[in-house]
Amino acid sequence: MSKQINKVTFASLVIALGIIYGDIGTSPLYVLNAIVSGRVVEEKLILGSLSCIIWTLTLQTTVKYVWLTLKADNNGEGGIFSLYALVRRQKKWLALPAMIGGAALLADGMITPPISVTSAIEGLRQLPAFRVIEQSTIVYLVLGIMLVLFFLQQFGTESIGKLFGPIMFLWFAMLAALGSSHLVDDLQIFKALSPHYAIELLTTYPKGFWILGAVFLCTTGAEALYSDLGHCGRNNIRISWIYVKTCLILNYLGQGAWLLSHFEGRVFNTTTGNVFYSIMPQWFLIPGIIIATAAAIIASQALISGSFTLISESMRLNLWPKFRIGYPTEEKGQLYIPAINFLLFLGCCGITLYFQSSSHMEAAYGLAITLCMLATSILFANYLIAHRTKSPLIYLYLSVYLTIELSFLVANLEKFPHGGFVTLIVAGGLFTIMYVWYRARKIKNRYVEFVRMDHYLPQIQELSNDRTVPKAATHLVYMTSANNPKEIEHKIIYSILNKKPKRADIYWFIHVETMDDPYTAEYSVDHIIPNDIIRVEFRLGFRIEPKINLMFRKVVEDLVNNKEVNITSRYESLERNNVVGDFQFIVMEKYLSQDNELPFFERVVMKLYFWVKELSLSEERGFGLDPSNVTVEKFPLIVSPVPDFNLKRTSEI
Repeated sequence: MSKQINKVTFASLVIALGIIYGDIGTSPLYVLNAIVSGRVVEEKLILGSLSCIIWTLTLQTTVKYVWLTLKADNNGEGGIFSLYALVRRQKKWLALPAMIGGAALLADGMITPPISVTSAIEGLRQLPAFRVIEQSTIVYLVLGIMLVLFFLQQFGTESIGKLFGPIMFLWFAMLAALGSSHLVDDLQIFKALSPHYAIELLTTYPKGFWILGAVFLCTTGAEALYSDLGHCGRNNIRISWIYVKTCLILNYLGQGAWLLSHFEGRVFNTTTGNVFYSIMPQWFLIPGIIIATAAAIIASQALISGSFTLISESMRLNLWPKFRIGYPTEEKGQLYIPAINFLLFLGCCGITLYFQSSSHMEAAYGLAITLCMLATSILFANYLIAHRTKSPLIYLYLSVYLTIELSFLVANLEKFPHGGFVTLIVAGGLFTIMYVWYRARKIKNRYVEFVRMDHYLPQIQELSNDRTVPKAATHLVYMTSANNPKEIEHKIIYSILNKKPKRADIYWFIHVETMDDPYTAEYSVDHIIPNDIIRVEFRLGFRIEPKINLMFRKVVEDLVNNKEVNITSRYESLERNNVVGDFQFIVMEKYLSQDNELPFFERVVMKLYFWVKELSLSEERGFGLDPSNVTVEKFPLIVSPVPDFNLKRTSEI
């Protein structure tokens, strides 16, 4: 991990507040509202719920993520796909929890902005002038904020991002101050620090177990702590979390004390009121709403940026179709994926229009993210196995966290008919795309035929010297998936020698290997036949964009400077004037042949794969090649040949 990122300073701690705590930091806007909705406020409910919140933040966020999971850093990077990259070589089935977790995290990215921003804007109802404001007006305001937020993504957040930290510092300070000011409303509230009241709520309160679905909302942003490890560093996250957790607990306790002193024995109307805004002094409501809205926007920005990073990692790990990636600023790790930005925008607007109010969104929120947390637990257990942790400790970890997270999952299932099905449908759709992309690659690999390179070297050399064959290019460059440098795909040999013989002076074969290390960027060169056939091996981390055109040019420059290759054109007139020869890339594009007889499930997978492929980047753009130097060759993908027909010849009539 970079010492610079992991260095603890006041500035780095403030930056960490702005980057990673938006989601979990805005949860006080709606958690107590979700808990007391439709229930009579009483001591057992409030103390038990607050005890559940405190111990969820302690066990789930502090122990699991801040203390344990942050140890699984992939050369400074975190997140579910970074964790998967660390363990993927252990068991093939680990791709499944990684895809489930990634899809759930993306689905969470579609509901966090609407619920955070809507909860903040609904605070306007606390002002006398806006008490009768229509819900449709609030929806329009939220949609307007969404439109601006997603429109600005293409320009990056380097300039306004510097304000995120100070704003979130102010937000958490405000949470602590507001909560502390109401602790004296009912000093019995400090009993909630004991886990006894949580156990009592879950075991003796009517339908107490199902309250866990609302309690879970307090920790939905915990996954972001791990995902943003590379931006902030482990030490900055751990130290800043002390401040964040203290402020959150003070605010929750203050809200609980206020409820007991003002509404004990009655039902708090969550349709027209909000517990969070109710504890604000009347004179502070306007600045409070402004700060809350700013914090909600920052929380949304963090989820959007995290979604871009998540998709870019999954693309490099071959778990997602290739989409165009932009880099709006020079800031490390900041990227922009237009297709995902549009997808998130549609998802956020759809959820806002469907649910309308934050109270309805609370009913759907949290169901998908429990799946992500379960997936992280499974992957982290395998990480512990890889690091030879003692078996009893691994079993203890799994028993504790699978029990906690399965309990949250079961409790959240109550939300399914109330809107939880929406996030599960979204997560299911995203998972389907990942699974189809991953599974289709496995099916295709059954077809790929590799041959020994040395069997064809004499023929390729003979073709290169055969002046009766028109020259295709001075330098002919093929992308190969052969991991073994002594092998090559049969389709490439067929393209060179059979389909339409392609004569060139130098044949280049480029192979790109995705490394588990996120930022590896290195290459090696194998002169199979000096100045005739050359293989270049790129080893790129899963966070490095494969700009093969630029990288290959750099490799050629290095080889020329070292006098390892002569790239001058072999045409006599051009050679005399030292003109550099032309480079032509050949990209092999597959299509599903009709000559296939696949099982029904695999046929569906391949159909979906080629449909999704049509919507994604082409092969040449995915590798960052210049289209002017690329020739695309289509070839049939025959993964399961149709058996021979029983066809008989008859005599002519």
